[in-house]
Amino acid sequence: MQTTIDQFIKTQQSRGLSVHTLTAYKRDLDQLHNFLKKYFEKAVDLKEISRLYLRDYLRDLSENGRSNRTLARKATTMKNFFRYCEKNNLVSQNPAANLKIPKFEKKLPKHFTEPEIEDLLSIPDLNSKFGIRNRAILELIYSSGLRISEVSNCKIQQIDLIEKLIKIRGKGNKERIVPVGKDAAKAVKQFLKIREQFVSKESGDILFLSKSGKKLSPDELREILERYIILVAKTKGYSPHSIRHSFATHLLEHGADLRAVQEMLGHSNLSTTEIYTHLSLKDLKKVYEQAHPRSKKKD
Repeated sequence: MQTTIDQFIKTQQSRGLSVHTLTAYKRDLDQLHNFLKKYFEKAVDLKEISRLYLRDYLRDLSENGRSNRTLARKATTMKNFFRYCEKNNLVSQNPAANLKIPKFEKKLPKHFTEPEIEDLLSIPDLNSKFGIRNRAILELIYSSGLRISEVSNCKIQQIDLIEKLIKIRGKGNKERIVPVGKDAAKAVKQFLKIREQFVSKESGDILFLSKSGKKLSPDELREILERYIILVAKTKGYSPHSIRHSFATHLLEHGADLRAVQEMLGHSNLSTTEIYTHLSLKDLKKVYEQAHPRSKKKD
């Protein structure tokens, strides 16, 4: 089973999945493998794994206090893994085919208000080359709803500052083209004028570079952005991803079409994007209660 897990992870890597997703898959499957060892005297035999074993695994996780959100993720990982096994004739029957994925309440993603975003974007010191770079990064994430990994991998030729468009290769290696706002284009232009100050032999055509001239990794980007976010966030729970959430929420609040936002975010399913409508509905409800003649009970 361990060999098959390693092979599965390699195939997922070739699909362009993020390091974070691959790490989660590997951790989930290694944990499943260790659990299944109690059913076998020697090595775990893939063909002998039954649906009851998988249900027992999920039950064990639940009894040990794991949330339904965690159980759902692990169940999805198992479904993907055993689908791969079935496709490659490693199992005669898929034990995860009819495995139920536990339901859980989706948490509304935290987002900044528009004034908070303005404050966040104004923090970087434009008298510093790092401030100019960081301002361009912040503006681009908020302007185009980019993921941190997408910013990390972005190359100079992907952004067209004349047409104000950026071509992104996102999850699953899928390409999308997203508009770039006027302020973001201006910030990137300003950075490109001083990018040479970051360049080294290892820079290549990567847009945003570290002080050593290498590509900024997703972890380095998060660390940079978190230093600014902590100055603006009034409560806990905000992260660099909250800037992307703010992009989607503010578009919908100003009347953008949900499917257009889906395309710009690079979501495969509309249901993933629909979570942002709950945030906007709060404002709609306030307007309704204030304006509709029958929204309140009369004494």
